Amino acid sequence: MIVHLFEDQKFVDITIENFENVSVGLNKYIVFSNNQVLKYVSRKEQTLILPNSSYKLDLDLIYKDCQLLIIHFLSPIKLYVLKNKPPHIKVIWSVWGSDAYDHFSDQNLFEPLTNNVRRSLFQYRQSFYLYTLYHLVRYRVKPLRKELKLFANLRPAICFEQLVDASTLKPEIVSGLDIMIVRELTGGIYFGEPRGIKPIDNGERKGINTHSYTSSEIERVARVAFDLAKKRKNKVTSCEKSNVMEAGQLWKEEVQTLHEKEYKEVELNHMLADNCAMQLLRNPKQFDVIVTDNLFGDMLSDEAAMLTGSLGLLPSASLGAKDKNGNMRSMYEPVHGSAPDIAGKGIANPIATILSFSMALKYSLNLDKEADHLDDAVQKVLDDGLRTKDIMSKGNKEVSTETMGNAIIACLQK
Repeated sequence: MIVHLFEDQKFVDITIENFENVSVGLNKYIVFSNNQVLKYVSRKEQTLILPNSSYKLDLDLIYKDCQLLIIHFLSPIKLYVLKNKPPHIKVIWSVWGSDAYDHFSDQNLFEPLTNNVRRSLFQYRQSFYLYTLYHLVRYRVKPLRKELKLFANLRPAICFEQLVDASTLKPEIVSGLDIMIVRELTGGIYFGEPRGIKPIDNGERKGINTHSYTSSEIERVARVAFDLAKKRKNKVTSCEKSNVMEAGQLWKEEVQTLHEKEYKEVELNHMLADNCAMQLLRNPKQFDVIVTDNLFGDMLSDEAAMLTGSLGLLPSASLGAKDKNGNMRSMYEPVHGSAPDIAGKGIANPIATILSFSMALKYSLNLDKEADHLDDAVQKVLDDGLRTKDIMSKGNKEVSTETMGNAIIACLQK
C-alpha cells in the first residue's frame, strides 16, 4: 500500500487523479485537517481525514499495511509522522515549494543527497529565508528558537507598585517584587530524542519523551544567570529535580562546579523545582535570579508571571551566544503570545510588547538609557491611572489598546 499525506490544498484532487491513473487501488490518501468539511479536496470518498495535531493522531491509521509513504509538502504534522516511522517503510518527499527551505534542524531524517540539494537551493534562493522564518514562527516557535541557537530565555517578573492590587496574592507578599527567571530554551524534554507515540505488544500505545542535558548546555545558561545576578542582588537559585532525575543531578553538579570556578562572589542556592513552585506563592521576594531547565522554566515563569497580576505586563528575551565580533542573536516577545481570542477587540494590554522592545534596547543594542526612558514612560502612564481591561481596578480609567499605547508615546515625547 502507498500512503499519501496531504493538507487541504488545491492540488490534492489532481494529484489523486494522477496516481489513480497509474496505480489504481494501491493508494491510501490522508488529509490532515481539524475540520471534517474540506475546503479544496472534493474527492472525499477517496480520502481519510485525520486531525492536524500530534496529540490526537493515531499513527496506526497511517502505517497499517503501508510499504511506501509519500509526503506531499513537509509540514510540522508530517514531520512528526516521519520521526515516528517504522524502519521498514520507505519514504518519498514530494517538495511543493517552501518546505524545501525548512526543517534544517532535522537533517538527520534525510538522505545526504537530499540535504545537499536543499543546501544548494537555499544558497540561490535567499528570498525564501523570510518565508521560512514566517513558517517557523507560525507553526514551530520552539524549533525557531533552537535553530537560531537562542538558549537562554529571560523572563522578568516585576510587580509595579501601581498594580499591587491586581495580584491575586496579598499586597505585602508581592509589593516590591522583582525576579528574573532564566530558562534554558533549546534542550531538555521538549527536544530530547527518542520521542513519539508507538504501539506495543499488548495492543496498547506508549508515549515516549526524553529529558537530557549535556554539561555545556547547562554551563552556558548558568553563566547567563550568574552574570545577571552580579548586576542585581547577587543571588542565584538553581532549580531541578535532582532527587529523582539523573539529568537534574547533572544540572545541580554543573551549576555548582561553575559557581566554584568563576562566581564564588555570587550567592548560590539549590532548590527542588516543586519546592520552588510553592515558595513563589509563599515568599516570592526571597528570590533574585532563578535558573532552571526548559520544562520547569516553562511552568515556573508562568507562575511567577501571574504574581504580577497579568500576563499582559511581562516581556521576555531569548538570547544566544555572542560571536567573535560581540554580536548576539536574540528574539524579544511578550510572555502572553498572540492572544488570538481577543484579536481586533482593542482590549489587549500593549505593555508587555513595549517592555519587550525595552529589553531589546538593553540587551541587543546596549542602549540602557533609552530603555530606562521607555520603562519610565510606562510607569508614568500607570501612575496616571490608565488601565487596560486585564488590569482594571476601582478608581482607575479603563482604556483601549490604542489609547494605552498612545499615552506611553506621549510620555516619551515630553
